[in-house]
Amino acid sequence: MAISVVMPALEMAQETGKLISWLKKEGDPVAKGEPLLEVETDKAVMEVESPGDGVLAGVKVQAGAEVPVGRTIAWIVRPGETPPAEEAHIESGRKTAAVAASSQAASAASAAQSTARELKISPKARRLASERGVNLAHVRRSGPGGEILASDILAAAESTMTSPAVAVDTGSPISRLMAERTTQSWTTVPHFFVVREVDAGALNDTRQKLAAEIEQSRGVKLTHTDLLVALVARVLAKHPRMNASWAGEGVRVNADVNMGLAMAADEGVVAPVIHQADKAELGAIAVQRRDLTERARSGKLRPADIAGGTFTVSNLGMFGVDAFSAIITPPQAAILAVGRIADRVVPLEGRPAIRPMMTLTLSSDHRVVDGARAAEFMRDVAEAIGNPQAWLG
Repeated sequence: MAISVVMPALEMAQETGKLISWLKKEGDPVAKGEPLLEVETDKAVMEVESPGDGVLAGVKVQAGAEVPVGRTIAWIVRPGETPPAEEAHIESGRKTAAVAASSQAASAASAAQSTARELKISPKARRLASERGVNLAHVRRSGPGGEILASDILAAAESTMTSPAVAVDTGSPISRLMAERTTQSWTTVPHFFVVREVDAGALNDTRQKLAAEIEQSRGVKLTHTDLLVALVARVLAKHPRMNASWAGEGVRVNADVNMGLAMAADEGVVAPVIHQADKAELGAIAVQRRDLTERARSGKLRPADIAGGTFTVSNLGMFGVDAFSAIITPPQAAILAVGRIADRVVPLEGRPAIRPMMTLTLSSDHRVVDGARAAEFMRDVAEAIGNPQAWLG
């Protein structure tokens, strides 16, 4: 039986995907789970795996095309089997409506409303148009069959607001999506912040002690971020409420500790995930961090690389940043912002001493976490950084 290859939904609010390339040619044998094509979403270019074993046939879409989520773009068939005949397109999660045009005698306002109803437009695009006061009759339609996409609404809104004499960089799809999501998080999630300075002397010593061993056995350089991911994950295992998610009407405690790691890519910030980091060895975390970083910078993140995060660490210490507050990635309950390690004068046993200090800022969702829980979590994080060997085992 033929298996359809559809344009997948690789992230939230995705309406379309751009086919970058086929990794197999029509008529090539493919195995289930084998990379089949590359798709560009608003976040990154990702490899999509074959949904079954067989032969690639009936390819309907070529590289460069933008296709709605859920549309069949090819088939996997048995050797000698013919792919199914062309089927009527079924919209994937989006609704379009057509109504008769308004009469010439209708008022200008009624005509505009009728025209808007006749257009093919996704629910997200319609909402954006309403929020930003965009006249749908004047919007460029870049979707298949003349459908108006959210990106068309954003472009129209930016064009209206821009003076003709001033050039404005509208940014990439990734940067625009990041702007939309951070705005949504900041305006809908009740953030509160807990700040703590910690002595990073033991963290430095542990890194120096283990670096040569891990580089020799794993072929990867151990970083402070690797240590922080390992330690914070182990602390999260003791604080399940910090590893929870807001699920609309209540709190969902996540079974696994999956650490998101915020990192800069060419066109925005992504947060690939190290799964079950609380159970992973330090060397394994270092290898995964290196591999994820390389894929993020080359735009080759896979769907599994960015899925399932339950808590995020954002480290800007390598850029010389002393401290900062990060915005939570919903539905996660918190994100930990890490500043640089710098020598400071602090009291030590009643006397001034120079110690390598680091500032941690925890942003928490007050619907999930209260101040006491956040403070207890930060206390244990500080303890783990002060005695890494005891927590790493």
